Amino acid sequence: MSKSGRPVKDIAVKKDDSVVDIFEKMYESGGFESRNMADGLNILTTMIDDEDCLKFLSFVGAIVSTGLRGIITDMVRRKMCDVVITTCGALDHDIARHYSNYLEGSFTLDDSKLADDGIHRLGNVLVPLESYGPLIEEKVQAFLQKEYDNGRREMSTHEICRAIGGNLGEDSFLYWAYRNNIPVVVPGIMDGAVGSQIWMFTQKHNDFKLNVAADGDLLSGLIFKAKKSGALMIGGGISKHHTLWWNQYREGLDYAVYITTAQEFDGSLSGALVREAISWGKVTQNAKQTTIHAEATTVLPFLYLALLSRIK
Repeated sequence: MSKSGRPVKDIAVKKDDSVVDIFEKMYESGGFESRNMADGLNILTTMIDDEDCLKFLSFVGAIVSTGLRGIITDMVRRKMCDVVITTCGALDHDIARHYSNYLEGSFTLDDSKLADDGIHRLGNVLVPLESYGPLIEEKVQAFLQKEYDNGRREMSTHEICRAIGGNLGEDSFLYWAYRNNIPVVVPGIMDGAVGSQIWMFTQKHNDFKLNVAADGDLLSGLIFKAKKSGALMIGGGISKHHTLWWNQYREGLDYAVYITTAQEFDGSLSGALVREAISWGKVTQNAKQTTIHAEATTVLPFLYLALLSRIK
């Protein structure tokens, strides 16, 4: 066993410590996930400051139902990413929360009673019926009709996201993606309320088409030109995999930070550590990479605050 490693240092917290001080102490602590958190901060700082790096931000839609939407929105507003890859739920919640409110709830509420009261439960977030399905139907149909009336007969998912963002406001991550010309790609867009409304729109306008291959044209154009690439991936599933998948065409990500609560023992993509993607050529062998096993709404606010203090 090598004895060349650094000694483990006890964490001594002082009342005037900054969040960056705490991260630096975690880095030297030899701790378990605390060390991965500190590594993640260092990797993201280097990635965001690297002007040659094409930066991806991927996340699962569920977090947009929570207050973490504010951090996602601020990251897009500050242009910390060049591309967003997410799920249809992110669009649903961004629209719904722009025009209405979700409510605080509990994981232990009676779901039968909630159903009788016209309330959906998403973990411990409550989604009133009138804030979701009917509202999203009204808004998305209006947004698509506006595009149709302007002569659009075919749209990719990133073009639909841009159209939606142009109709929202500064609280919305889609708005800031529109404002900053950051494409938002939703590979599984049919799996959600917005996707259902796109399908409904085609029933009334049979000459309108959804062109998902055009998203591939966009991503390939960016990937093939990138000198380097990196990603912050919040949660697994299709948004994580799509990010990894497209980066294999340039021999993998050079920077990768993944936040997940999933475990790898079941062989799932969500549970797979970033290092597994090295074997697929989706992350380079010399990449700066780490996996943080934590619940995103708990750790990302602290990670983001430290990041704001560190980046140029």
